[in-house]
Amino acid sequence: MNKIKDVDEAVEYIKDGMTLMVGGFMTVGTPEILIDGILKKGVKDLTIIANDTGYSDKGIGKLVTNKRVKKVIASHIGLNPETGRQMNAKELIVELVPQGTLAEQIRCGGAGIGGFLTETGVGTIVEEGKEKLRVGGKEYLLELPLRADVAIIGGSIVDKDGNVFYNASTRNFNPLIATAADLVIAGAEKIVEVGELDPSHVMTPGIFVDYIVGGER
Repeated sequence: MNKIKDVDEAVEYIKDGMTLMVGGFMTVGTPEILIDGILKKGVKDLTIIANDTGYSDKGIGKLVTNKRVKKVIASHIGLNPETGRQMNAKELIVELVPQGTLAEQIRCGGAGIGGFLTETGVGTIVEEGKEKLRVGGKEYLLELPLRADVAIIGGSIVDKDGNVFYNASTRNFNPLIATAADLVIAGAEKIVEVGELDPSHVMTPGIFVDYIVGGER
């Protein structure tokens, strides 16, 4: 199976109203080529799951600024004032999640685990609407797994089978979200032949990656 697609082909799998996971941390490791493709296609009413919403003119922030997002689940939004403005104007639903909790929710979604217990957020607004359990004399919140219809990840080097290497801090949330979506599209800075990528450098195995888009800007 040829996994390599052009951008227009790849974003055809992303539809209005879908839940989309996006890799990156302050836009580092975010596949800008796919963000631009989503904008060009005109996809709207997305629910975005990500660490943050980038900047107003970069990464996920471009989707927010162009009013393509109806809900954000993230650990912080402070880098993008437009996200805060839309939230305060009730134009956008924002669910803020402690960063470690968010990462573990995504990991559980990828691993098929039904949830996990954490003390983080007990006694704060984070616990609103969540089940609390007492174990060993301590109170915990039951946090549920997160999954998405599609995940878009940014890979530094991707071979034609979809095996991915992430350079330095571009790794961040990318390996986690690659396991937690029904379909995964990798935006690759460089595409190489199978066998050129040292197996010990593979951080996301190709079995998780459905399609590859080359030519990351």
